[in-house]
Amino acid sequence: MEQHWHSIISQQWIADNLDSDTLILADCRFSLADSGEGRRLYQEGHLPGAYHFDLEQDLSGPLQAHGGRHPLPDPELLAGKLRQVGIDEQCLVVAYDDQLGAGAARFWWLLRYLGHGNVGVMDGSFDLWVRQGYPVSTDIPHSKPAPFAAHVQPYRKAEVDDVRKQVPNGKAILVDAREATRFQGIEEPIDPKAGHIPGAVNVFWKDNVDSQGRWHFHAVKDMARHLSPDQEIIVYCGSGVTACPVILGFEELGFTHVRLYAGSWSDWISYPDNPAAGLGQT
Repeated sequence: MEQHWHSIISQQWIADNLDSDTLILADCRFSLADSGEGRRLYQEGHLPGAYHFDLEQDLSGPLQAHGGRHPLPDPELLAGKLRQVGIDEQCLVVAYDDQLGAGAARFWWLLRYLGHGNVGVMDGSFDLWVRQGYPVSTDIPHSKPAPFAAHVQPYRKAEVDDVRKQVPNGKAILVDAREATRFQGIEEPIDPKAGHIPGAVNVFWKDNVDSQGRWHFHAVKDMARHLSPDQEIIVYCGSGVTACPVILGFEELGFTHVRLYAGSWSDWISYPDNPAAGLGQT
C-alpha cells in the first residue's frame, strides 16, 4: 500500500483500501454530554475493521489537581492499547469521528506525540461516509497484537511554565481554539472561570472544517499568511482536545514548531495566580 504522509485522507481512498493489512482505522466518536455514546454508536455501525478509542478511557488520563479536564494518557498505557489493535511502524492509521474532527485530531496528535508519523484523519464525518454509500459494519474486529513502541516527542507538548515564560517574551505565539464568546469571556459553559490566557489570539477550531467534516483550514490559513513556517506556536482550548484540529491545520501548511498546551484553559485556571484576560477580568 502506498504511504501517505499528508494527514488528510479522502473517504474514497479509505474505501479503496479497506482490505489492506497495513491500514488501521480508529473510530473516535464521543460525546461530552454522554460518556457512553461513542461506544454505543460504534457498536451500532462503524467503518469495516475499525477499532473504537474512547476519549476519556483511552485518549485521556485520570483527573488530577492540575492537567486539565482531559489530561494526556500515560504513554505506555496508550502504547499498549495501540499494540493490541495491530499498530506498528509499517501501517497507516486513520482516525474519524462525527464531531467535526475533534476526536480524530486528538488521536492523530497523540500518535504523533508517541512518534508514529504515518497517521491521518478522514476527510469528512462518519455521517458523510454513510450518506455517500460506503460500507458500514457492526462486526467487532479481533485484536491482532503488533510491536508498537512509544517514542515520545516531548517538543510537541507545552507545559504551563512554557506558556508563562515564552508568550510574554514573544518567543511563541499563543492560539486559543475556543469559540469567540468563550475567548472573550462573555460566557463559559464548562470551566469555572471565563476569559483567556493573556497574549492569546483566537482561531476558532470549527472555522477550519465544513458542516460535513471536510477540512479546509480557512481560519488557520488566514493566520498563517502572516507567519513564517518556523514560527513557534502554542495552541490551547478548554481541555486539549479541540486545539488539535488547529495544530493539524498548521502542520498541513508546513509549520514545524507547533505545540499543544495539553492542559489548556482548564489547567491554566487551576493555578490561582495565573492571570486571565477578557470581559470582566482586570
